[in-house]
Amino acid sequence: MIIDAHHHLWKIEHGIYDWIGDEISGIKRDYQPEHLQPYLSHLKIDKTILVQAAETLKENELMLDAAENNSFIGGVVAWVDLLSDTCASELDFLASKPIIKGIRPVLQGIDDTNWILRDDVMRNLSSLPRLNLRFDALIQPRHLNAMETLARQIPDLSVVIDHGAKPIIKNGQAPDQQWLEGIAKLAEYPNIYCKISGLITEYGAGWSAKALQPVTHHLLDTFSPKRIMWGSDWPVLELDGSYTQWFSCILELITDLSAQEQKRILGETAREFYAIE
Repeated sequence: MIIDAHHHLWKIEHGIYDWIGDEISGIKRDYQPEHLQPYLSHLKIDKTILVQAAETLKENELMLDAAENNSFIGGVVAWVDLLSDTCASELDFLASKPIIKGIRPVLQGIDDTNWILRDDVMRNLSSLPRLNLRFDALIQPRHLNAMETLARQIPDLSVVIDHGAKPIIKNGQAPDQQWLEGIAKLAEYPNIYCKISGLITEYGAGWSAKALQPVTHHLLDTFSPKRIMWGSDWPVLELDGSYTQWFSCILELITDLSAQEQKRILGETAREFYAIE
């Protein structure tokens, strides 16, 4: 089974995707299941994980509808306000929908680097394991220490780091020590997984498999293929490349691994983490 562990869908007319502005006009249009399906069929990708792209409960409704009408969607990562008085009931509702596998707050958009460690937020996060919900961490290198504290304080919470924690590699810049050390420390916690996704967006024009090797090799060395999953980050990836180009790049980046290790990265890790049947 091959699983794309990270993609989005949106329709501009819904008016809930404020972050898609004129500065990224290249993706300021509708991206719906019918636009993704040809890539999945061509590349023989079996299932996908649909991840929230807006901070509103309306987004959850739209994703549930998409999953109900498109069998290739194997799981949904929803959004919830972790500070809301109704958060507990919202989490109960999400847990009642088997297709919903976890939640994702947009931590990269919050100025307070340690926001995730607030008592009220941690209290709500502590309920996720009981509800069989996972946590997608949309973070930057500045959050790595906070994520280590989270992993230590809620050891039964299953966490996956989106986009390799977005290392600062624009225009060929080498990963800095903060990212290298922070990733290595996080990888020591068995409940933490990581996605190789979003890296071409972080690098920008001129990216290549060779250029991304310092990042991917470090992720593979620390987490091992057993806790690494690939994701397209489609359609955001279209700012710097195509779905097919990124999938080919992933295959090149893991070509030296064993067949079993490649299977883990291309699907088995995601199937296990998100409990996809």
